[in-house]
Amino acid sequence: MIRIFSDSTSDLGPELIERYHVHIIPLHILLGDKDYLDGVTTTPEEIFAWSNENKTTPKTAASGLEEVKEYFRPVLEAGDEIIAFSISFDMSASGQIMQLAAEDLGYADKVSVIDSRELSTGVGHEVIEASILADQGLPRAEIVSRIQAMVPRVSASFVVDTLTFLHRGGRCSGVAALAGSLLKLHPEILVTEGKMIPGKKYRGKLMTAVQEYVKSREEELLHARRDRIFITTSTHCDEEEQWTLSYLQSLNRFKEIFITHASGVISSHCGPGTLGILYVRGEEEV
Repeated sequence: MIRIFSDSTSDLGPELIERYHVHIIPLHILLGDKDYLDGVTTTPEEIFAWSNENKTTPKTAASGLEEVKEYFRPVLEAGDEIIAFSISFDMSASGQIMQLAAEDLGYADKVSVIDSRELSTGVGHEVIEASILADQGLPRAEIVSRIQAMVPRVSASFVVDTLTFLHRGGRCSGVAALAGSLLKLHPEILVTEGKMIPGKKYRGKLMTAVQEYVKSREEELLHARRDRIFITTSTHCDEEEQWTLSYLQSLNRFKEIFITHASGVISSHCGPGTLGILYVRGEEEV
């Protein structure tokens, strides 16, 4: 049997994790001198409260080698194989540690680690696809090949309410120049070739920025894969989330529209008031 693993940045939420039988490896969030497990011992709300109180942003870290080995060991010793997903290798050492864990355990030939080249539910799309293919009984090599072909078609982007977290975290090149602006900017952040870069710049209220951002993608959305799309948010954008859901429903394109909420790690870097739509471009877009 093939088991699907992902680090906690895939942002699938409990319902989808259970539905697709995904094993989650939590990353670490460091709030001062205290170390928390993403989604296990802290929440985004607690992270933002700490950030506001301390006027700084948290640090995040990949799971340790021994931790990952403890997740992998019982599955591999039971005779199963593993396909494991991580946030883009350019953003974290999470995937490389998964590879080292498989080697240390002596099961490198039973584990495939996929560099998602994505974050959040961009990773989640790939995880779900792998789970579906595994349930269909496809061999691991065939699943990996299909996912690798899918990776360039995943579209992950989002709009942020504040630049503070991205600026302090240093994970998005080009944000520093925007952060110095006196204007209220809500930049679009794109995940391109495994990295975060700024896209369009929206001004005004967050709702206005979200509406312009989502509508700007309509042509691509109407040619996206039909099976699923994600609306993924952090805290403080409930109205924007509901507007986006209604808009996507009006397109009559997607079989399922999932709303998920950003994990602690993703929230730590993007901040409150973040909303993204994440989908897979259609075959004709390749």
